[in-house]
Amino acid sequence: MSKKPTFTQPAELELQILGTLWEHGPGTVRQVMEWLSDGKDRAYTSVLSVMQVMQKKGLLGLADERDGLAHIFKPLVSREQIVTPLLRGLVTKVFGGSTRVAVQHLLQADAVNGQEIDELRGLLDELEAQQGKKTSGSKSKN
Repeated sequence: MSKKPTFTQPAELELQILGTLWEHGPGTVRQVMEWLSDGKDRAYTSVLSVMQVMQKKGLLGLADERDGLAHIFKPLVSREQIVTPLLRGLVTKVFGGSTRVAVQHLLQADAVNGQEIDELRGLLDELEAQQGKKTSGSKSKN
């Protein structure tokens, strides 16, 4: 009986650290501190401690190489592994499970430009095409 890897949802700073590593790739503690965009001043040892805890939780690992004496950290989980359950939980708790209401709220609350609208249309077209394939595939089996 094999178990799926389980981990608790990362805390806010842990999410920010993962976000920087997903965006920039593996990095040292100093690099992560530079990449954090929340504008808060943090001590090196504080960020190091959080990253070490993340390592114990299985969220981060050490790269084989080093930058001088500094360890290089890399994410061991994908953005999808973290974001999908996080967003699903938010949609369930705050929007009664309605993806449409959640997306509608985001679109109304944010300034969405024309390019983003075109990209969203493209994503919806892809989703619709995928669902069409699933529906037609299941019809042909019956």
